[in-house]
This record gives sequence, C-alpha cells and structure tokens, in this order.
Amino acid sequence: MEYKDYYAIMGVKRDAPQDEIKRAYRKLARKYHPDVSKEPDAEARFKEIGEAYEVLKDPEKRTAYDQLGANWKAGEEFRPPPNWDQGFEFTGGFSGAGAEQFSDFFESLFGHGGFTRDFGRGAQREFHARGEDTYAKVVIDLEDAYQGATRTLTLKHTELGADGRPRIKERTLNVRIPKGVRQGQHIRLANQGGAGIGRGEAGDLYLEVEFRRHPLYHVEGKDVFLNLPVAPWEAALGATIKVPTPTGKVDMKIPPHSTGDRKLRLKGRGIPAKEPGDLFVVLKIALPPADTEADRSAYREFEQVFEFNPRTGLGV
Repeated sequence: MEYKDYYAIMGVKRDAPQDEIKRAYRKLARKYHPDVSKEPDAEARFKEIGEAYEVLKDPEKRTAYDQLGANWKAGEEFRPPPNWDQGFEFTGGFSGAGAEQFSDFFESLFGHGGFTRDFGRGAQREFHARGEDTYAKVVIDLEDAYQGATRTLTLKHTELGADGRPRIKERTLNVRIPKGVRQGQHIRLANQGGAGIGRGEAGDLYLEVEFRRHPLYHVEGKDVFLNLPVAPWEAALGATIKVPTPTGKVDMKIPPHSTGDRKLRLKGRGIPAKEPGDLFVVLKIALPPADTEADRSAYREFEQVFEFNPRTGLGV
C-alpha cells in the first residue's frame, strides 16, 4: 500500500490555513472534473483530490493524519505505525459517500481497517482526541529544592487563530515546586498541555527544572559543592569554623594538615530525598594581603622559619 501525501496532492504546505485548502480544492476540482476536463487522467485525479480534501478539510481527520509525521514520501510503502491512533476515538462517519470510493491508504486510516466506525451517507460524526503533551523550562533557586516553593510561571505558546494562522498567546500558572526536586527533573502538570479535541482531555505540561546560577554553590546530581576559603593557619593547625549551607550556618571542623582542594563532606546536607545528597566543602587556601610594611615583614619572617618549596613536585 502506498503512502499518499494529501498536502502535495492539493499543492499546499502542511501549515496551510483551512481557507487556503478550500480554495485549492475548488481550483483543482474545476480543472479535473470529468464532465469538463480534457485531461486523460481527469477521473483518477478528481477522485484523488476529493480524497485529499475529505481529510484536510476536516480539522479532526487532519489532526489524526498529521500525527503520522512529515517524513513519509508519496508512493512509499506504508503501513500505519503501531498504536498511531492511540488517544483518538471516532464514532460516526464523514459527509459524502462511503470510504470504499477512496484508496486503500484512506481505508487503512479512516475505514473499518483502522478506527471502528460506520461510514454511512449523512451519518453523524464525533471525534475525540487527547491534547498533545507540552514542555517548558522553569528556573528556580537552589533553596527552593531544599524547602519547596510556589512560583508564578508565564508561558507563551502558539495556537491557530480563527483565520487559520498561528498566533502567540500567554498564560500564567502557579506552580508548586516540590521539596527535593533536582536539576533536569520534570514536574508534570496534569491536563495543562495542549487542548483536547471534542471531549478529549487536555495533554500534560512537563516542566524541566533548571537551577539559577548561585553565588556560593554548584550542584552535581543531588550533591552540592561549596568552595570554602580558609586561612593558611586554619588549614595547617586545624580549626572549627562557621560554614554556610542552603539551610543555614553550621560548625565544621577543619582537620590539621589540610591542603588546598581537600573535600570535606557534610553528610545528608545536599538535595533532600529519601536518600539525600551530601554537601561537599572544598578547601581553598586564601593568603592574607601584604599591603603594609608590617605585613611584608611577617611574610619575610615566615619565609625564614619554613624551608618550603611548593614546586618540589615539578623538579625545580
């Protein structure tokens, strides 16, 4: 069975508004009507155009057809993908003659071989389809992941206007940020996605979480990292100092003989979860400035007391 590109048959683009499709049909129907056309394939072309228009003039059938995607080429071997019609429900038929006047391709999608329905002349039709799932990004503070929060989010989306052309529309949502959410995680808002067709329910909206850049911390998975400046004597002799965390200050012990870039772990103080992450404190040794003569004298005395070459490992 060959795939039929109804848009190519009608000579319109896939995003053509309904009135453009209607004009294209009228022009082609006049050209290929068997009673007036002198074209040798007029009857076949007239039926082909009628089949394409039967689908594209109907927003419901057009939506279902578009779900197959735009990658199929006319004349390619075609079988409807498994479950391609999931979420769609037809009862009744379409205006005009029965499906048997059209191609096997049409029958496979809209006839008894596809949806279960009755295509009778003058039958009433009813179409229901679940709306599409939509996706957006929400940027939150790291502290929101520790405590949970409610944030107001303004989203822009495209919808077709009454003239069949796309337009931008805004909406505002109050979003609950759950405690323990992580970077890259999706928050699902049920029935906040694309509108359904007929009595079909709306799709879902999935919000991808991204943390706003923080002046103190960076996040890897559910672990949080803090670069902590320490004085040389604190690193060498050990000390107990105040350390900031996303939930408040804590006392942390710096072990003696600590070196720069040493990681100290505060267990369970990362992103909250059933098994919470950890907060890793990375020591960064900060040198006092030598702005005064007294400062410089202290450094010279320090130099005399210690026989220390920080470049020993470089062989120099």
